[in-house]
Amino acid sequence: MYSMVDISEQVLLFLISLLANFFSALAGGGAGLIQLPVLIFLGLPFGLALATHKVASVALGVGATFRHLKSSRLERWFAIYILVTGLPGVILGASIILQVPDRMAQVALGLLTIGLGVYSYLSPQLGQVLQSKNRHRKGMIIGGLAIFGMGVLNGSLTSGTGLFVTLWLVRWFGLDYKTAVAYTLILVGIFWNGSGAVTLGLLGEIYWLWVPVLIVGSLIGGYFGAHVGIVKGNKVIKVTYEVVALLIGLKLVIG
Repeated sequence: MYSMVDISEQVLLFLISLLANFFSALAGGGAGLIQLPVLIFLGLPFGLALATHKVASVALGVGATFRHLKSSRLERWFAIYILVTGLPGVILGASIILQVPDRMAQVALGLLTIGLGVYSYLSPQLGQVLQSKNRHRKGMIIGGLAIFGMGVLNGSLTSGTGLFVTLWLVRWFGLDYKTAVAYTLILVGIFWNGSGAVTLGLLGEIYWLWVPVLIVGSLIGGYFGAHVGIVKGNKVIKVTYEVVALLIGLKLVIG
């Protein structure tokens, strides 16, 4: 059923991947809003589409990383903290999603995502200036538990979970949007999505025929999305974040 290469289909997949990952790299999440539904629309079952999208989304992190490493000064210990607290959740979420499809969870996630966009919009100064906070033991424990929960969402419901991490880093830890997006794209994009892809690949299957073109689109879109975010700064990233969050939330609610 999925064996012949269709050139027009490959071109469509490339353009969709390029567009989705450009805005995802700029906003700090959301590639699944466009890319995953397209894979399903073109004929892949949900589980197969999700695993295929996860593999391709790793390239988003790689493309964005190439650009962010030129200008971002990330703290190594904080990056390790995000990985250690989030990766177990990712693996747990990816392990259960193929067996537990849950429409109510999608709607709830959609409403919460809309809430993120509205909250950011109603907070004009949010994420505009870097101001470290909640780095004490209690703050790190609460922050880690929240990141673990976001990891579960990332492994199970792929659309927009990077947005949760981005806003949490801004709101709880006091990062500006540019720095938060850099952490999200590098750590969530490469390591979280990579772990989810491996887990889904082991438990299910991946449609490899579409992976190469999706990866190319993700790499290019991720790089240029990150570039625009770095050049334009926190204000543009914040507005893009709010628009993407609202669109993803509506998509999840409507279905």
